[in-house]
Amino acid sequence: FKIDLFERNPDGRKTGMPIGRSINLALTERGRYPLQLAGILNSVDEFTIPMSGRQMHYLDGSKAFQAYGKDPSEVNYSVHRALLNHCMLDAAEATGLVNIYFNHTLEAIDFETKQATFNTAEQGVNSSHDYQIIIGADGAFSALRTSLKTITGIGETIDSLEHGYRELAIPPGADGNFQLDPGALHIWPRGGFMLIALPNADHSFTVTLFMAHKSSPDNPGFDQLANWQQQHDFFTQQFPDTLPLLSNLQQDFIDNPESHLATIRCQRWQYGDALLIGDAAHGIVPFHGQGMNAGFEDCSLLWEMLQQGKDWKEIIAAFSDTRPDDADAIADLALRNFIEMRDLVADPRFLLRKKLEKELHKKYPGRFMPVYSMVSFSHEPYSKALQEQALQDALFERILAQPDPEAVLDDEAFLWG
Repeated sequence: FKIDLFERNPDGRKTGMPIGRSINLALTERGRYPLQLAGILNSVDEFTIPMSGRQMHYLDGSKAFQAYGKDPSEVNYSVHRALLNHCMLDAAEATGLVNIYFNHTLEAIDFETKQATFNTAEQGVNSSHDYQIIIGADGAFSALRTSLKTITGIGETIDSLEHGYRELAIPPGADGNFQLDPGALHIWPRGGFMLIALPNADHSFTVTLFMAHKSSPDNPGFDQLANWQQQHDFFTQQFPDTLPLLSNLQQDFIDNPESHLATIRCQRWQYGDALLIGDAAHGIVPFHGQGMNAGFEDCSLLWEMLQQGKDWKEIIAAFSDTRPDDADAIADLALRNFIEMRDLVADPRFLLRKKLEKELHKKYPGRFMPVYSMVSFSHEPYSKALQEQALQDALFERILAQPDPEAVLDDEAFLWG
């Protein structure tokens, strides 16, 4: 296919990344497979960093490591957002089939005449382009989704969290090396708020503080971090081990804005020959590391439909009918994982459950897979993982109610009866 790709932003390969955007993202099996189909996974892996689990940092200074999978082969990857974008743009241009128009903002679209009008930031004028198929992969603030809403009901809901986030950074050490173990996602869980850190290829860490926008009697909020004294006191009290590492903390609070978190759901993703994919159709909070991966999986599912010989009209209709169930499921799972990351990872009962999950997976690989593994290390539909979540919750309620939970793992009649 010959593709015209319209991008609102300038070419990041020439201008760099805008301030305030997450530098790195979590890449899991669902996202790696489409990159493999596109023939660029090896190129992407030149700047990915494997992470085998979570490194927990508790307030008393103690640490605990929680492996993601049942064995060392099951890892997630930290990937640099800008480098990934650049790699995909290079690969698209290399096909000779993709014309990329930067600094083009969608202004209007006529779905009957199939014509899209863009404002060109460089020239300050509008240009119109005819299309046969138009796919909106233009993110949570999708201009195509906004246009669709003016002519048809798409069942859009946007649910904002009371929590937001702010990006910080741990630079490389004086010797140029990582100041934390790069083989893990680092989490400082504190109940209603938390700090996380992911490694970058330049030996830095991108650090993200998640907390409520407004404080409450139970938890602090960003409104209590209005000046440097408040910020310094807060980190001294809650994350004292990070202060020697966050050498640019004061400037990071100045430079990087407080950002919002929301879940976007649409019941209908298409109209005629127009289709929404990725965050434009199903934006989710980042706490399962699946936002990008779910968007990439949209692409591989469309590719599979093409291989079945379906035409675009069939594909658009079928995709819009079936994919929203999975998108809603991972949205629910991501919200649940937020509670897990900030609240439960220090709970002894929760930690025992995680241990038992791994043992069950090893003992009965054909019958049991933890929901986290199903989401991160398989291609099972997200909707199936959500259904499995309810079943596993019930199973572990029974297991953990036993005097010796580990002893019942050999009792197949008890487990599966």
